[in-house]
Amino acid sequence: MYGVCGCCGALRPRYKRLVDNIFPEDPEDGLVKTNMEKLTFYALSAPEKLDRIGAYLSERLIRDVGRHRYGYVCIAMEALDQLLMACHCQSINLFVESFLKMVAKLLESEKPNLQILGTNSFVKFANIEEDTPSYHRSYDFFVSRFSEMCHSSHEDLEIKTKIRMSGIKGLQGVVRKTVNDELQANIWDPQHMDKIVPSLLFNLQHVEEAESRSPSPLQAPEKEKENPAELAERCLRELLGRAAFGNIKNAIKPVLIHLDNHSLWEPKVFAIRCFKIIMYSIQLLSHLDANSRSAATVRAGIVEVLSEAAVIAATGSVGPTVLEMFNTLLRQLRLSIDYALTGSYDGAISLGTKIIKEHEERMFQEAVIKTIGSFASTLPTYQRSEVILFIMSKVPLPSLHHPVETGRTGENRNRLTQIMLLKSLLQVSTGFQCNNMMSALPSNFLDRLLSTALMEDAEIRLFVLEILISFIDRHGNRHKFSTISTLSDISVLKLKVDKCSRQDTIFMKKHSQQLYRHIYLSCKEETNIQKHYEALYGLLALISIELANEEVVVDLIRLVLAVQDVAQVNEENLPVYNRCALYALGAAYLNLISQLTTVPAFCQHIHEVIETRKKEAPYMLPEDVFVERPRLSQNLDGVVIEFLFRQSKISEVLGGSGYNSDRLCLPYVPQLTDEDRLSKRKSIGETISLQVEVESRNSPEKEERVPAEEITYETLKKAIVDSVAVEEQERERRRQVVEKFQKAPFEEIAAHCGARASLLQSKLNQIFEITIRPPPSPSGTITAAYGQSQNHSIPVYEMKFPDLCVY
Repeated sequence: MYGVCGCCGALRPRYKRLVDNIFPEDPEDGLVKTNMEKLTFYALSAPEKLDRIGAYLSERLIRDVGRHRYGYVCIAMEALDQLLMACHCQSINLFVESFLKMVAKLLESEKPNLQILGTNSFVKFANIEEDTPSYHRSYDFFVSRFSEMCHSSHEDLEIKTKIRMSGIKGLQGVVRKTVNDELQANIWDPQHMDKIVPSLLFNLQHVEEAESRSPSPLQAPEKEKENPAELAERCLRELLGRAAFGNIKNAIKPVLIHLDNHSLWEPKVFAIRCFKIIMYSIQLLSHLDANSRSAATVRAGIVEVLSEAAVIAATGSVGPTVLEMFNTLLRQLRLSIDYALTGSYDGAISLGTKIIKEHEERMFQEAVIKTIGSFASTLPTYQRSEVILFIMSKVPLPSLHHPVETGRTGENRNRLTQIMLLKSLLQVSTGFQCNNMMSALPSNFLDRLLSTALMEDAEIRLFVLEILISFIDRHGNRHKFSTISTLSDISVLKLKVDKCSRQDTIFMKKHSQQLYRHIYLSCKEETNIQKHYEALYGLLALISIELANEEVVVDLIRLVLAVQDVAQVNEENLPVYNRCALYALGAAYLNLISQLTTVPAFCQHIHEVIETRKKEAPYMLPEDVFVERPRLSQNLDGVVIEFLFRQSKISEVLGGSGYNSDRLCLPYVPQLTDEDRLSKRKSIGETISLQVEVESRNSPEKEERVPAEEITYETLKKAIVDSVAVEEQERERRRQVVEKFQKAPFEEIAAHCGARASLLQSKLNQIFEITIRPPPSPSGTITAAYGQSQNHSIPVYEMKFPDLCVY
């Protein structure tokens, strides 16, 4: 029956006759448009026939492909495309199955033109929004085939480019078709992402090959338009832009595997380009942990990619919490220190163990520190403050709550960890702007930071000074004090000076003595070099500019004069260079502060001493000390008083200008605290006395000193207990008063208030009786018995005043 119908055209179904009529006798004539319009109208009028139309078109296309009649193949695909665009009925799903079957047949062909034709049809289909969902459609074949086309290695470069571009477009179509439809196949499954993402990265990686061609100027725009690398980049951006937080892991993991398999971390150029496209993701940090035992160059490449990606890590980018990110980087820093100390990844060197190169680990550590700074620079102020506190809490310090490792290896590990974390902290604090110093330097952070200033290691102390400077410098004046000098006119520095705010004043009242004390102790270190004195000078100068009021200026002058006494008395047995450096440091700072205070007499005294030193003792000035070859004096014991800044003279000239001269007369004496006992210093107890003294050591008069009160444990305990008892008594008294007024009857409260009023009146009457004096008598005083003069006591209300006093 079917065979008879096939031989006789009149007996064939109408839909077959309409399909046959769209094909011309000569395929070069193209699709018969009038008959195509009839077929489209028939499909819209009888949508139940649409699946049969698709099946018959598919049958004809498969037969034409087998007979190499490619002209009719193109006509069949054009007809299918037009039917897809026109029909959106419920029966479209069965028609789509036939369509996808034909597209798959074209993609399976070895002919590049048929592959490109099938891809173009699939892209058109992907852009169509279907009215009805599909529950059983699968795109596994298309993902695999398009991914294979992306890796085409055809001999002809132009054809290879076209095939790769078609593969990328096909993957883009699959993503668009499935990513927003929950009923479609889940394109984010690892089995799909492991094919799609590497195919896109493969074309991104071979951008140099595409750029190596040198097309003619007329062909250049077309070639640029057909660049697979650019198309792959757009497709990758679109893929990651559509990813939700739960799906981003499956999209990022293939990227990391691709970079590992092709060893692309060490040159890091391509890795940086990839992560500038995909922004920042939690998976890169996890990958860094997974590669914690890889070579230092590989880990450094991963970290540097993180650093480059940090500049575009904006709000809303997919990634972990801020502290988790920094915690990962600090953990890698600590692991690198352990690797460098032990020489292996396992903690012990054995047969087959990979030997670690120390300079490579150092390179990795610097990369981590740079990355920490890059991330911190993108954070708002409040998050940056949290990061600063977080890093400081990781610094190992010798304290009761933060024990450090013992032994030689433990000390080396502690030292390297302290240095690396302080370097990281310096990176984070660089450029940190905070108007409120109480927020920038909270008590818990400042206590831990300053406790590191008491350590023996000179490098650690220098980092602490630099960190303090970066916090205090809010107007960019730091570089203007990089060189210590005694300028005759500081206006050439063009300093930016603002009035000290109320918050800064509160901060200095709370922490000034703590800062002065650590500056004083830092000046007394034997291991100080020129960089330490430059940092101390910068810190003193910036405190004077950023945080100074009259009280702070007085204390800073006292501090510098005490430093001068350290160099003069030399109880610490400092080397000659250190003593000359302290003299020079005091001269430079007093020269600066005298011009900032603009007190003429003060400026004159400082200028006179500096001029005297220039003529007779240049080794006490920064111009001769802080140079490559310092010119020092071997005998500093006979320093005459003309070479010194005199505290009595300074207090006299500043006292006349409104400064507190009594405070200026007192020498600066720091007090011992608990952190001195816990810090690793050799003789901190010898440098500061436990007694409270207020007399000046340099006073010419040998007055008899009052015995100083010795502060003991029992004294402190008694003071604390007494203060607590007084507070408890006061709190109980207030509670009783409130309770009495809440519960006592009104008559009792009134009687109590009346008694208090009577008591007050009696006290006032007594005061009036005492203060009343009689007016002078016209006849003078009356001489009483025994030759004593006696005044008549006349009450004020009985006195008679002259008429001129009456108004």
